[in-house]
Amino acid sequence: MNGSAAFLGSLSLGQNLDFCLRIFIALLCGGAIGIERSRHFKEAGLRTHVIVCVGAALIMVVSKYGFVDLAAAGGEHFAGTRGADPARIAAQVVSGISFLGAGVIFKREGLVRGLTTAAGIWITAGIGLAIGAGMIFIALVVTVMICVLQILIYRYFSDTDGAVTFVSNQLHFTVRNGYDFHQALTEQIDRWNGVVQESTYTRNQEEGTTDYDLIVQRRKEITYAEMKEFIAAHEEIISCTNSAARK
Repeated sequence: MNGSAAFLGSLSLGQNLDFCLRIFIALLCGGAIGIERSRHFKEAGLRTHVIVCVGAALIMVVSKYGFVDLAAAGGEHFAGTRGADPARIAAQVVSGISFLGAGVIFKREGLVRGLTTAAGIWITAGIGLAIGAGMIFIALVVTVMICVLQILIYRYFSDTDGAVTFVSNQLHFTVRNGYDFHQALTEQIDRWNGVVQESTYTRNQEEGTTDYDLIVQRRKEITYAEMKEFIAAHEEIISCTNSAARK
């Protein structure tokens, strides 16, 4: 076996490049979903979705094409492989490693940690399966891809996964009735790039006021200056309070 055959396995260079293209497309698709989830402050964000999607594509490629060397061109099997199911053990690795990944995920104070680490363990198992199946080229490409992605995403998009610290701003407004304050408040929260986690509205007919209680999650605390600017633009606001808790 020459060096090229040992490196590429039983597949041609063109086939390996085709597999790389499929995995790259999976990367883009997983990234698109991850970005959308990140914008809604979900714990599983860009890195997690990219790793899971790439890992799934890799394991699918291994399962479908990683065992072509067990049969000759004419269809006859090599010695010792008749009736064998080479994908059976690989399937157990995929399910078994999932339990190991679950062991590094934990929840504390409403936050989920360890998702990206668990996804990394899972795709590492996929890379090992690819190497064991003789698909060295594709395994090396995916390894480099994941390492580069982790470095770049962690450096430039460090707030796209659950590792980021969010701030829960507890807002209370007492306003006079007869104004479209609800619409104004909704638009302001959008401008603050916040997400409403909880909200209650209590109308007091006798006093002609309405109390708004909200929990708004944002990457940064809503500052005094931001609140002051909003209050100054709405004369219907009688009083307001703002307290924040980092998570």
